[in-house]
Amino acid sequence: MTFLDHLEELRWHLIRSIASILVFAIIAFLSKEIVWDIIILGPSKPDFWTYRTLCRLGDAIASEALCIDELPFIIQSRQMTGQFTMHILSSLVIGLLCAFPYTFWETWRFIRPGLYDKEQKLSKGATFFVSLLFACGVMFGYFIVTPLAVNFLANYQVASTIVNEFDIISYVTTIATLVLTCGLMFQLPIVVFFLSKAGLVTPELMKAYRRHAIIVILLLSAVLTPPDVISQILIAFPLVFLYQISIFISRMVMRRALAKSEEKS
Repeated sequence: MTFLDHLEELRWHLIRSIASILVFAIIAFLSKEIVWDIIILGPSKPDFWTYRTLCRLGDAIASEALCIDELPFIIQSRQMTGQFTMHILSSLVIGLLCAFPYTFWETWRFIRPGLYDKEQKLSKGATFFVSLLFACGVMFGYFIVTPLAVNFLANYQVASTIVNEFDIISYVTTIATLVLTCGLMFQLPIVVFFLSKAGLVTPELMKAYRRHAIIVILLLSAVLTPPDVISQILIAFPLVFLYQISIFISRMVMRRALAKSEEKS
């Protein structure tokens, strides 16, 4: 294929990917009651699944500290176009989340023919594992990080006379940032897998720079999350765990490569 043929092929992959996002975004836009009352505003209500689970856990261990009965804040729209703008933005974000497996598959279809046969065999199941890790990250961000961050920020006060009245733009942006960040950060094992296959990363290297990696993870968590310690720790903790898993994955890849080289020799 010529360069222009590649551009034409890429254009159709992008068109199909964008179309899938728009389809899910339109469905989300038309399902306003479900999207907003249940999904987006869910973490702002005391009857949210995470809060109820924590309350049941508190009852089991006889601790009332885990039970969240009230979230002392209200959500307001201080701009005339605030609610309409957030309705469109939230629909696009949900469209992106739902269409992610398909958009990645379209991207992979464009990249895959440029790989050697050996590289194509090594990358089998890439779409499944990338989509699975992304879904796990999104669920972790929505059910764990977001409600605990919302609870922390809602109850944090520098003075008792200050009332928490959050703008709808700030609320939606915070939730979208936390969920998308977790979804992307959970791709770490996949990245390490391919880097190990390419010989750019080894388990010894990852062990040697483990402390440096933890510092980088904390810095990324501070940059990508709202400015509160709870959100940063909640995102940093699973990333450190994924880093440890990535060391195991890298070791497994290197062992297989060594075994194959010994068989050939």
